[in-house]
Amino acid sequence: MSTENMMSIVDPKEYSKAKEEAAQSAGVYVHTFQPPFSYCGKTYDKLTFRFDRLTGADSLAVEDELQALGKAVIVPIFSGQYLTRISARACQERIDFMAFKAMPIRDYNQIRSHARSFFLASELSRGTEASG
Repeated sequence: MSTENMMSIVDPKEYSKAKEEAAQSAGVYVHTFQPPFSYCGKTYDKLTFRFDRLTGADSLAVEDELQALGKAVIVPIFSGQYLTRISARACQERIDFMAFKAMPIRDYNQIRSHARSFFLASELSRGTEASG
């Protein structure tokens, strides 16, 4: 998707936030749970996501998983299924994708939002580099 097409879909406030978060995080996001989150007998105070370490193979593997489940991914950065699965791959603590379904919505939304911001910023900065 071109930068121009994406800008017609993306809210300008979300784009600004994505740029700001990307500049601050350099692809790393640490999420702190309040209160701690328990899943499958393990309690998490925080999770560290290294979106900067993901590869094209990670993205393609997630797309393959979703396709095998019969879930089409048209624009990955707008798919909650894609964003949570790719976040699970970026998580240093090796948390299962299913844990996202069990998380409080507030935490789920914050993690998903940071994943989306990372991908938006990388797409949009690519468009800026190409034109500059």
